[in-house]
Amino acid sequence: MHPCPRCALGGIVPFFVSVVCGGTKREHEHEQKRAHYQGTNDDEQHGSSPLSPTIADTRRDRVRTGTHTLTRVNDPKRRAVILAGGKGSRLGPYTTVLPKPLLPVGDHAILDVVVHQLRHLGFTELTLAVGYLAHLVRAAMGDGSRWGIEIDYAEEREPLGTVGPLAAIEGLDDHFIVMNGDVLTTLDFAGLLDLHAESGNVLTIASHRRVVSTDYGVLHVGNEDGPTKAVTGFEEKPEIPYVVSMGVYAMAPKALSYIEPGARLDLPELVLRLLAAGEPVGSYLFDGYWLDIGRHDDYERAITEFGKLSSVFMYEETLDSAQAGDG
Repeated sequence: MHPCPRCALGGIVPFFVSVVCGGTKREHEHEQKRAHYQGTNDDEQHGSSPLSPTIADTRRDRVRTGTHTLTRVNDPKRRAVILAGGKGSRLGPYTTVLPKPLLPVGDHAILDVVVHQLRHLGFTELTLAVGYLAHLVRAAMGDGSRWGIEIDYAEEREPLGTVGPLAAIEGLDDHFIVMNGDVLTTLDFAGLLDLHAESGNVLTIASHRRVVSTDYGVLHVGNEDGPTKAVTGFEEKPEIPYVVSMGVYAMAPKALSYIEPGARLDLPELVLRLLAAGEPVGSYLFDGYWLDIGRHDDYERAITEFGKLSSVFMYEETLDSAQAGDG
C-alpha cells in the first residue's frame, strides 16, 4: 500500500528546502567524519577542504564489485553524464513536486547519493542532462562545489531520449560514464570505466540478472489446425531469467558519431545502430546491489533499504566489508 500522497508531498517540500539551504544533518556529520579521516594529510593535498577526495579514496588499486574484481587505472580525472531530465510519471504524484532524481531516500536526495559515489570514486567533472523541472535540479545541485567537483548542465528544450542529449555536450573526448540519475547501486563506476576502456568496446552496458515470475501455469502447445491443439508440455508458474540493463553505461567518444544533434534517440536504438555498423558492444554483468527506482514499490523499497545500508552507499564502509556481509 502506497504512502498517503498528501503526507508524502508534505514531507518532500521541506526536504528540498533543506537540500538547497546547505544540506542535511547527515551530510554534515558525514563530512565531519571525512575531515577527521583526512587528519594531518590535508597539507599534502591540493587545497585543504575536507570535501576534496583523498588519494586513498580515488586511487585504490582494486575494488571488489559483486563477484567480480575490477582493476582500476590510477587516473584521477574522470567524466560522467547523469541523465536527470525525465518526468518520472510512474512515480506521481511525488514527481509533480520534484523531479525523480531529487526524491529523498533517508536524509539524501537520490541524485545526491549518486554524485557522492561518483566523487568518492574519482569523478571530478559531471554533466547533468536536465529537462523537466530543471530549475529545481540546478538549485539543489549547484556548481558541484559542495562536493569539491565541477558540475555543469545540458538542458533540453524538448525530450531527446536517454542518449539524445549527449550530442550537445562538449568535451566528451575520452571514455566516459552515462547513467540514470535514479539508480541505487554499489557498482564501482570507475572500475567499470577502466574495464570498458581496456576492452576496446564502443559501448559497455552494466547489466544485472533478473528473474520474472508468472502466477499462471504455462502450456506448450503444437501448431495443428483445428479447434484444439496438442499439449506438448506444462510448466507451473515458471521463472524466466533475464540479463537486464542497469541504466549505467560506459562509452567511447566514437559512440557520439551515431547520435544526431537535436534528434531524439534512446539507448536501445543506439545499440542497434552500433551493432549494424559492426561496432563492438559489451556487457558487464554485475552481481552486487542494484535497484532502479522507477515505480512506487521500487521507491518504497529504496527508502527501506537505504536506511539499513546508507553507510555502504555513502562509503562510510568499504565495499569489500559491506559485500562480505551480503554472503
